[in-house]
Amino acid sequence: MRSHLLNGTTTERYRRSVTEGIERVAARIAATERPFTGVTADDLAPALDRIDLDRPLHDTSAALDELEELYLRDAVYFHHPRYLAHLNCPVVIPAVVGEAVLSAVNSSLDTWDQSAGGTLIERRLIDWTAGRIGFGPAADGVFTSGGTQSNLQALLLAREEAKPAAPAGLRVFASEASHFSVRKSATLLGLGDDAVVSVPVDRDRRMHTVALARELERCAAEGLTPMAVVATAGTTDFGSIDPLPEIAELCDRYRTWMHVDAAYGCGLLVSRKNRDRIRGIERADSVTVDYHKSFFQPVSSSAVLVRDSATLRHATYHAEYLNPRRMVRERVPNQVDKSLQTTRRFDALKLWMTLRVMGADGVGGLFDEVCDLAHEGWRLLAADPRFDVVVEPQLSTLVFRCVPDSVTDPAEIDRANLYARKALFASGDAVVAGTKVDGRHYLKFTLLNPETTVDDITAVLDLIAGHAEQYLGASLDRAC
Repeated sequence: MRSHLLNGTTTERYRRSVTEGIERVAARIAATERPFTGVTADDLAPALDRIDLDRPLHDTSAALDELEELYLRDAVYFHHPRYLAHLNCPVVIPAVVGEAVLSAVNSSLDTWDQSAGGTLIERRLIDWTAGRIGFGPAADGVFTSGGTQSNLQALLLAREEAKPAAPAGLRVFASEASHFSVRKSATLLGLGDDAVVSVPVDRDRRMHTVALARELERCAAEGLTPMAVVATAGTTDFGSIDPLPEIAELCDRYRTWMHVDAAYGCGLLVSRKNRDRIRGIERADSVTVDYHKSFFQPVSSSAVLVRDSATLRHATYHAEYLNPRRMVRERVPNQVDKSLQTTRRFDALKLWMTLRVMGADGVGGLFDEVCDLAHEGWRLLAADPRFDVVVEPQLSTLVFRCVPDSVTDPAEIDRANLYARKALFASGDAVVAGTKVDGRHYLKFTLLNPETTVDDITAVLDLIAGHAEQYLGASLDRAC
């Protein structure tokens, strides 16, 4: 079995095996005509159940043949222009090359003696991102597994900075359109779900700053401590961007930590057209960025940035077997000193390769394309009497629902939209997401593929309307 270990004596086997795997994936992507096959869990599960994991195939080609049946054939392909559902982007080739390199070398980014140059590459990218945000020379940060972990770490730092206030008296303010990880983080940090104050949004689904000011004042009047305000630059449902300058003013007034969840909107950091939409982000104390959303990177690639590097001390623990305190005095750069994770992949390499091949303008141009496409889609929806669209997009998300003119019952319209989404997914012709707005079921396009066209959007809207009408026709037949 040693012949399967990657080392100096097995490089030819490594080359052949990886090349065969790449060729299989490339062939599948080239042949993919729909984003999904429509397979169900009940359809696919029996093939998985038949696999005896204690009886290996002893052959890479045979294992890839099996994988074709179990995974590649029925995977949901984000690269397809009619995948319009969640915050999943197609990936750029330089990043995939980086993924192959980092997986083979397998550096762990916790300590210098496990990563060397990888540590410096990650630190350089953190400095670059902090500069794009507008932070000064005291800024720092670290790569994370995703936006949820980044938000958790930011709120951990905010909690520690708020001491000596009692945990029971700490409050976090976030808009009602913010990510669920804010409440999850509050629970994990021992604050409790009720520590998160939900702030109303305006008609554009942005945090209402008058309401925020009122809640902050009430918090202070009740003897509670406003621990943090979480502003969102790109909400998951609407792509809305909270008014960052106004929020920053309120945070300064109440001496409150300002965190900006820019997991989605971080693509604006490299936009040449729309950067001003996140004006004020430079005043944050911490920022979440997800390169695997709007920088076209493979999962996972995320980071949390802080304006003052000293605040990262709240995530620092020392162990004699890993990062003893003397290493700080010796100026050994151990990334574990500022991370919630210990063992950690060299995910920064994917972004490094992307920037070195494409440049920031190249990435920003792709993100600008999908934002422009969303505006074209919004104009289509606004002009189409079959649909109701919620807000004009600030990024690349469209929330809408089919409203057949033959139906006036909101509950029946809800059911028609739910059916249309499920039927579309089952067909495999397109994949769209769903959400609720004011208690009603809506559909959602999250446009992150520059290859998607207005014709694709038009075709998918026609499919949705057709499925909704099919449901309503069947419903009428049943009633008769």
